[in-house]
Amino acid sequence: MSNFTLPLAAQTFRTSLFLQLLGAVCLSNAAHATDDTQSSQAPAPQPSQLVQANAPAEAPAPTDNWNAHVQSTYVWQKKSSFNAPYTGPQSLRPDAEHGYTLSVTGFFGARLWHGAELYLNPEGVQGAPLSELHGLSSINNGEIQKNGGPDMRFYWARAFIRQTFGLGGEQIHVDDDQNQLAGNYDKRRLVVTVGKLTQTDLFEKSTYANDPRTQFLNWAMITHGAWDYAADARAYSVGLATELYWDDWAFRAGRYMEPQVANGNYLDYNLTRHHGDTFEIEHDHVLGGHPGVVRIMAFRNLANAGSYRDAINAALASGGTPDVTSVRTDAAKHGYGISVEQALSDDLGVFFRASKADDKVEEYAFTEIDNTVSAGLSLKGSQWQRQDDTVGFAFASSGLNQDHRDYLAAGGLGGFLGDGKLTRYGRERVVEVYYNAQVLKGVNFTLDFQQIANPGFNADRHGPVYIFGSRVHAAF
Repeated sequence: MSNFTLPLAAQTFRTSLFLQLLGAVCLSNAAHATDDTQSSQAPAPQPSQLVQANAPAEAPAPTDNWNAHVQSTYVWQKKSSFNAPYTGPQSLRPDAEHGYTLSVTGFFGARLWHGAELYLNPEGVQGAPLSELHGLSSINNGEIQKNGGPDMRFYWARAFIRQTFGLGGEQIHVDDDQNQLAGNYDKRRLVVTVGKLTQTDLFEKSTYANDPRTQFLNWAMITHGAWDYAADARAYSVGLATELYWDDWAFRAGRYMEPQVANGNYLDYNLTRHHGDTFEIEHDHVLGGHPGVVRIMAFRNLANAGSYRDAINAALASGGTPDVTSVRTDAAKHGYGISVEQALSDDLGVFFRASKADDKVEEYAFTEIDNTVSAGLSLKGSQWQRQDDTVGFAFASSGLNQDHRDYLAAGGLGGFLGDGKLTRYGRERVVEVYYNAQVLKGVNFTLDFQQIANPGFNADRHGPVYIFGSRVHAAF
């Protein structure tokens, strides 16, 4: 991997200084913030995702006017070698490789006026992907970025305002956490969020499979694989979302900026011409005395995107290789997804997802998956007296539509894929298992294993590929 090295020594001073600064702010807030924060095994609450499981407060609980937190996550992975009859320009390399990511994030929140909260997240990330991020649609590390590299880069990950309008009903209390001030809210409420964030902060917020810093790492596990959600190369976007919470129901709709070019660094600020719209309906329920959630999502993207079939036809006419970037025009993409999660006991929960998109145009902002199903479970370690540990097991099976297959078979290159040919198509299948152990309060160590069959949907390069990983996550 000549373009990627591990320059940790060169980055130590800047990363250490950044961590010390954020840590000092967090320590100064220790006396102010509540100590009843969420366990690091659960996904960190994100914008407007209030903790519905909390019992209604009998009396108003304390609220915070500001808070500060910090997290850092290091992921290291090694891929085993596997047999492959050929390797194309954008294939997963058959030889053994290793890669890593390091992230550090500050979370600062302040109450502006009644119902209004401001959140700012400065962040730094560096890393080296496997095979220069080629050859997989079910990408192995949810912390990797499309524009990442071995140098630590700092930027504003999130900067948004959340306005909550109470509409009555029971009062619920939420505890202090990342991007969440301790406060009391009506169970019936209207929430408007405007600014920069990632759409997975708001939509498809699975309890068991959402956060690669504490849960599953593979992209096919952390959200709907076929959801080509609007975002820049770091997975963030700017836009507006409205959420209505009404007892056991929630309704969400948002419009966010697409990148100027597919997988690009810069966003297109013309929201009337190019945008990603997402809609979601959620229902909370209780089954056998344990909570569960059902969510239905639909999305529509409008972007400057190329059609796979147009690229194939153009290549047939010219006698060349199809290039989807050469036939770009304003084009729409639609898709939908359903997810179910259910607690079976105080320690055990399961989840299921399925999604599909009419990906006749190129993948634009997420990954090259046109349809997928995934399912898994999460088990806390109470049975072996490790109640703060978590075991996770999940699998995913992803596929491509016919136009996408024909494009790759003709030698076309996508955002991630391109073996040069695709004579035997096969669904890309992933199995992932992790054990997340609490080392001390706020610090967790994870061992992770992934098995990936048919990388790049190519049954000729079946593998399977084995990826062994470890993760250190600290959050305060």
